[in-house]
Amino acid sequence: MRGAWTSARVRAAEEPVLAATPEGALMRRAAFGVAVQAAELLAEHTGAVSGRRVALLVGVGNNGGDALWAGVFLRRRGVAVTAVLLDAERTHPAGLGALRRAGGRTATGTVAAAALEHADVVLDGIVGLAARGPLRAKAAELVEHVSAPILAVDMPSGVDPDTGVTSGPHIRAERTVTFGARKPVHLLNPAVCGSVHLVDLGLELDSPDVYALDAVDVGLHWPVPGLADDKYTQGVAGIAAGSSTYPGAAVLAAGAAVLATAGMVRYVGPAAEAVRAQWPEVVATGSVADAGRVQSWVAGPGIGTGSEGRDTLERVLADGVPVCVDADGINLLARSPTLFDARDPATPLVLTPHDREFARLVGDPGSDRVGAARRAAVDLRSVVLLKGNTTIVAAPDGRVLANVARGSWLATAGSGDVLSGLVGALLASGMDPWLAAGCSAWLHSLAGELAARGAPTSASGILAAIPEALRGIRVQQAHREY
Repeated sequence: MRGAWTSARVRAAEEPVLAATPEGALMRRAAFGVAVQAAELLAEHTGAVSGRRVALLVGVGNNGGDALWAGVFLRRRGVAVTAVLLDAERTHPAGLGALRRAGGRTATGTVAAAALEHADVVLDGIVGLAARGPLRAKAAELVEHVSAPILAVDMPSGVDPDTGVTSGPHIRAERTVTFGARKPVHLLNPAVCGSVHLVDLGLELDSPDVYALDAVDVGLHWPVPGLADDKYTQGVAGIAAGSSTYPGAAVLAAGAAVLATAGMVRYVGPAAEAVRAQWPEVVATGSVADAGRVQSWVAGPGIGTGSEGRDTLERVLADGVPVCVDADGINLLARSPTLFDARDPATPLVLTPHDREFARLVGDPGSDRVGAARRAAVDLRSVVLLKGNTTIVAAPDGRVLANVARGSWLATAGSGDVLSGLVGALLASGMDPWLAAGCSAWLHSLAGELAARGAPTSASGILAAIPEALRGIRVQQAHREY
């Protein structure tokens, strides 16, 4: 897993390293890493490094100093470097002096605009970790003159480092070089960061504030049958979903559980005929009481918010096995919080709301979706999977995982029903609920991308792409092991 740490924790971890290192040494190490990536970017876009032009957008403080020292290293490779100073009086003095001695130039006013317009690559050294809010007017005006690829120093300016939120003008980088550790913005809003490259500064940091999975992580944890497994040892997932009005929710959730390699899927509800017609391997009955033994439940998609749906949810929560609650189930919990009392507090519970369902349940998540999901997980003693283009999975113990969707193909009716079926299958296998939710979100996104292939798709298409997605992660895991 990749990890990211908040700006406050990174700054605290830097202090002992800075105290034990000669003055300026860490900055020069960081800047050298920036220069290496800037040279690669030049070569990619122009076919050469020497003789090309780089402009530095230089703010005050150490972030500007990093950019200036990167300019020094680029000058040594024959790059023409012009530093556009946003505040000449407060520019990092050592970095500015070194750049001038190396033959770099500085620019303001119309000369600065021309330097930005004619640059082959631009380095964003406007603000660093301490800054909050959008770019100020002067910086935003200068950025308007940039058409070249931008390399961000540590993080794109104008983006919140801890939430990834943009509230106004900001940098959109093609590449970012960060120092010491990734920050949450790199995982929460990769669209503004581009590819992220880490320069190791020897920081001592413990558990990350935000995690992100990759294909190998998901492949490593996804359950596959062993030689001694049978349908029961692989896990039996129960699906309480659908109604006469919404039979499709049951078909999609049950199908996802089947394709996710649950050993057996039991369905309860009014849509049994539709489920059996599509998935003959599913054992379908009319009620939770008649379902037989399961290792997990999925409850909520399409069950309605009337008394029948409420009774179903209450029985499922009281069954003593891990439960994933989605859609109408979340609305029922929001309307009748006493339903939570049906569940033994020690029984794992995964809630999968989108933003509006989350608002009904605990209030508007606001811009800090990580903080909102983390608080809700603690308050509700549940794993909370807050859906969105960046899905947040928070556990009651404080762990947070972020999964960024591959496009917007999942924004289609029934997509959430597929996700809940995946979660239910992994819960039935005995997987840690936080990891089960995270792996499901990751695979769900991949299936959406595979189903779409550059064009809009449907929940049925996403469902059908699950086997291909699973084959893909297994292949990547095998290659890594080999």
